[in-house]
Amino acid sequence: MRVLILGGTTEAFQLAQRLAGDARFDALYALAGRTQKPLLPATTCRIGGFGGVDGLARWLVDERVGAMIDATHPFAAQMSRNAVEAAAITYVPLLRLQRAEWQLQPGDDWRIVADMVAAAAALGEQPQRAFLAIGRKEVAAFTAAPQHSYLVRAVDAPNAEGLPPQSQVILQRGPFAFADELALLQHNRIDIVVSKNAGGTAAYPKIEAARQLGIPVVMVARPAIPHAPECADIDAALAWLEELLRPEAHCG
Repeated sequence: MRVLILGGTTEAFQLAQRLAGDARFDALYALAGRTQKPLLPATTCRIGGFGGVDGLARWLVDERVGAMIDATHPFAAQMSRNAVEAAAITYVPLLRLQRAEWQLQPGDDWRIVADMVAAAAALGEQPQRAFLAIGRKEVAAFTAAPQHSYLVRAVDAPNAEGLPPQSQVILQRGPFAFADELALLQHNRIDIVVSKNAGGTAAYPKIEAARQLGIPVVMVARPAIPHAPECADIDAALAWLEELLRPEAHCG
């Protein structure tokens, strides 16, 4: 069975690696191409957009894809919407592999907001030292709050034109260790953290470190996406694929 994995997460990479060693599946791993040096699995890889819903639907048909797994980042909302619509058009079975959201724990001080514009506003008027652990794409929203000093962490460097005036950029790729995150916040005298509710374990240590230090977190909530069958781990995704291989899955 040919399986399209819409990737960009640790789970997507790990699933593709599992399928690469399984003769029952021909895995195609697709990335949007926003990261300069992405981690690529030992499968056929495709980098770049599909051309919206219609382009993805045509591609699914042309490539004779038997199943699609949306394992994109929880904030890649447009791709997830396109996957749902293209699956409906082509009748290709779709499963969303998405890690669970982080939940508020005792000692956490979260200010939950809907988007980056609201996150910038939530920093307040009083100058603060803010840690932006949001990647590079949406840093420009914080130019609206130039009174703050920003420590920006990303895999690839943001465009200099989109950076707030008082910014320092560090280039790092997770997973991150708790001790390192604790030291980062302390060394840079961070007053507040801005994070997406990405879920998973790789980026969670900064939330734990903020909790221990009593630092508030502006937590950007996940965007709304259309309903789709969903699972939270790789084993469940593999079980779903195996079920599709059963002859009775194609009957009636």
